[in-house]
Amino acid sequence: MVFKRLADLFLGCCGVSYQPKQQAITAAPSISSDSLEDPTSSTLRVKLSDGRYLAYKEKGVSKHESNYKVIIVHGFGSSKDMNFMLSESVMDELGIYILLYDRAGYGESDPNPSRSTKSEASDIEELADLMQLGTRFYILGVSLGSYPAWSCLKRIPERLAGVALVVPIINYHWPSIPNNLVKDDYRKNMSRWMLLAARYTPGLVHWWVTQKLFPSTNVMEKNPAFFSDKDLEVLKRTPGYKLLGQGKMQDRVVFDALCRDFVVAFGKWDFDPLELSRPFEKNNETSSVHIWQGKDDKVVPVQLQRFVADKLPWVRYHEVPEGGHLLVYDTAVCEGIFRSLLLGEDPPLYRPNNLS
Repeated sequence: MVFKRLADLFLGCCGVSYQPKQQAITAAPSISSDSLEDPTSSTLRVKLSDGRYLAYKEKGVSKHESNYKVIIVHGFGSSKDMNFMLSESVMDELGIYILLYDRAGYGESDPNPSRSTKSEASDIEELADLMQLGTRFYILGVSLGSYPAWSCLKRIPERLAGVALVVPIINYHWPSIPNNLVKDDYRKNMSRWMLLAARYTPGLVHWWVTQKLFPSTNVMEKNPAFFSDKDLEVLKRTPGYKLLGQGKMQDRVVFDALCRDFVVAFGKWDFDPLELSRPFEKNNETSSVHIWQGKDDKVVPVQLQRFVADKLPWVRYHEVPEGGHLLVYDTAVCEGIFRSLLLGEDPPLYRPNNLS
């Protein structure tokens, strides 16, 4: 069944599992209070200038005692509660303050019907100001959460102390992607069909992923082609990995927010990341942009990521041997990501010239 395949791919390629026993969640209520904090919610939330609330979570050392302030931007189907496997000892050693937040429409943040690449960057900048992170801060974007990070590089480079893009998505609409590099890539047609389904028949997709007439097993188990061996180990062993299940999908507000996010991420952007100029001065040794890619990533092909890095010589490219798409569940890799971003270290194990 073609539509069943498309619906499964919509969830499976982005790492969303089918978990029928989870309870549905409701969208965060709209608040009319003029205060920045939401007085009606037990979750920490701040009010943006357009009236929406963003929920957030803090980790690491105290913000006022920190040496580094890092905003982590989660991916598709995830939330501020994602398990980024950086040890407390490293956060204490380096003095790292981490701010995680639910992007618009996720978790306990209000949806944004006008979501765009521009609005994602605006949300991050306003959140940073409301949280008093100072004039410059770091951003770490994971998977689909990389497109807000790219947008920040385009729109607010002067606010950035550094950026790490971890297994960032590739958008086949980027004009600089050569056709000969993607003409045989099955992911190109897959993303095109999923984009059409999410944009023009979201109701039909919603019905399929929530219906009970034709029960389905876990999407990721049915589509192991999307995950490396290490990814499959993560799916089996990591507590709390499971993201959005069928219960949450039943909430149409949640589902529509996911569709909008997918359409913005894989639709046409108002800029081409591969044509961005160096965001920091050449003599600025403390600020840098990094891409982290798993060599065995089956969601984002390593050949395309290498092409992106080659097109942007100011990007520092790191490649993880045997790494898949779920790099943030590897403690050693997470430490390498932070040490390279904050300290400028270049872990020898992840240098692409050492990889075949």
